Amino acid sequence: MSEEKFEGGGVQTRAIHAGKGENRTRAVTPPIWQTTTFSADSGEHFAEVATAVRPAEFYTRYGNPTHKEVEATIVALEGGEAALLTSSGMGAIFTALLSALGAGDHVVAQTNHYAGSSTLLAELPRRFGIEVTLVDQTRAEAFEGALRPNTRVIYAESPTNPLMQLTDLRALAGLGRVRGITTIVDNTFATPVNQRPLEFGVDCVVHSATKYLGGHSDLTAGCIVSSREFVDRAWHLSILSGSILSPFDGWLLLRGLRTLGLRVERHNANALALARFLEAHPLVERVYYPGLGSHPQHELARAQMSGFTGMLSAEVRGGYEAAERFVSRLRLATYAPSLGGHETLVVHPSAMWSGYMTAEERREKGLSDSLVRISVGLEDERDLIEDFGRALGS
Repeated sequence: MSEEKFEGGGVQTRAIHAGKGENRTRAVTPPIWQTTTFSADSGEHFAEVATAVRPAEFYTRYGNPTHKEVEATIVALEGGEAALLTSSGMGAIFTALLSALGAGDHVVAQTNHYAGSSTLLAELPRRFGIEVTLVDQTRAEAFEGALRPNTRVIYAESPTNPLMQLTDLRALAGLGRVRGITTIVDNTFATPVNQRPLEFGVDCVVHSATKYLGGHSDLTAGCIVSSREFVDRAWHLSILSGSILSPFDGWLLLRGLRTLGLRVERHNANALALARFLEAHPLVERVYYPGLGSHPQHELARAQMSGFTGMLSAEVRGGYEAAERFVSRLRLATYAPSLGGHETLVVHPSAMWSGYMTAEERREKGLSDSLVRISVGLEDERDLIEDFGRALGS
């Protein structure tokens, strides 16, 4: 199994070339290894591959050549020593956390997280005997103040969903390094194009590869990037939990990764232009986007991000009904969950999350009834601004 790290080159060069060493064919576009199992030469060979860690060819739940090329590409983009694909972003988050935690341990996490992460953190005490403390992610000292002798993991997400709050990744990594605590960061919103937490000393990065890494809203996948030792541990858990990506979805993810640098550059530019337009609009009360000078953590964003993502949120004047009216008038943006695809998507969190979060709980998380989350796509900038302006009534 080859795990040579691709050295040198910019983001787009790495996205195209980093995994090629794993393609043992002459096909320019690598084949899909659409097989469940692989043959062995002998009983001795079978025993060898059956006991290997992360084999490329034995049984696809253990490894697959398609996945090896994807993992090599992600490692080159994100850094670290090794990567592991999972069948979803939640599969990656669950596997990473449970690879570092056991009964009686303690994890410090943020008040605001992706909804699935928040649910998992709420379930950890009851299901696994793991203690959880949630803190304000905008204050590095809050993480330190929550640490206990049994703290084993600090878990963060930056920027957050949907208020685009940032976590000081350097400070977080420093806390973990001094105390021997594993730091895990969800880098889905930023992507490795805009932010590389491992370079700040963070131990492990997770992604919902369903989003920007795939980029076409046609696959569900996750990934973990870390040291070889941590990924080996995560792999052992993944083959027990069965969070295994299909070879076809792995191939779709590889296709998406080939254009990641180009796509994210356009996402960034479109989002910044739209954020500036919305901030200046009289019918918009507030815009949440780290690329704006008005963002309370703009300087931190400039210090740890090279681009500010394609995600933003805005509060329109007029409350719940105004937000619903605004969303319904958009023509280019689709009212749909998820993010990071080529098309612009919008959601109204107070409407979408009303089924499992009370109004009081939403207010506690800072989610107003007029908040609209926007995943800015790859459409022409002028067309997007015209569409959002018309929907607002200008």
